[in-house]
Amino acid sequence: MRKEERYDRILAHFREQMPNVNTELEFGSVFQLLVAVILSAQCTDKRINQVTPELFRRYPDAQSMAEAEPEDILEYIHSVSYPNAKAAHLVKMARTVAKVHGGEVPSDMNALLDLPGVGRKTANVIRSVAFGKAALAVDTHVFRVAHRLGLVRPSANTPYKVEQELMKHIPEADIPDAHHWLLLHGRYVCTARKPHCEKCEIEEFCKKEGI
Repeated sequence: MRKEERYDRILAHFREQMPNVNTELEFGSVFQLLVAVILSAQCTDKRINQVTPELFRRYPDAQSMAEAEPEDILEYIHSVSYPNAKAAHLVKMARTVAKVHGGEVPSDMNALLDLPGVGRKTANVIRSVAFGKAALAVDTHVFRVAHRLGLVRPSANTPYKVEQELMKHIPEADIPDAHHWLLLHGRYVCTARKPHCEKCEIEEFCKKEGI
């Protein structure tokens, strides 16, 4: 099967089966989404959704979190992965958003990347989910599934290379959803250690690279 046809078949499936898809993180503002995404690094969304309600009640916006110290934040997030580093990043990020951006999270990629604790994946999540831009975040799930399905070449060996190759083949209108489609497929079907090929509805289009 040619790559173009593989993309067409797989994307058509996701459009039909997941027409209304979004992040599983819970948030009430762009700033809260940014906090949740930073916290979610190497941690499950389920765990983050258990932590953030109390955190957001105490620190609902950039200004309130900017006035905190890392040890204050640590009290609320101690159960997530790398809590000390994340607490420090959150305070520094909030202070930058409050001081440089007037308390509003920017939509520009470079401005986002200048925020402490924000890498390309996090920035793309914010640009896509919060601002509806054609941005595609590549996390471990998206990276794995893109390779297994044969959507990218084996030589696409970094998240950035996978992002660029996916962006070339996915129609712009689908890009904001494509991250969620591939992520959720990887989270619940094409899992890392033992993919559930027997219940995969796109198995016939899959190259099973690396399985």
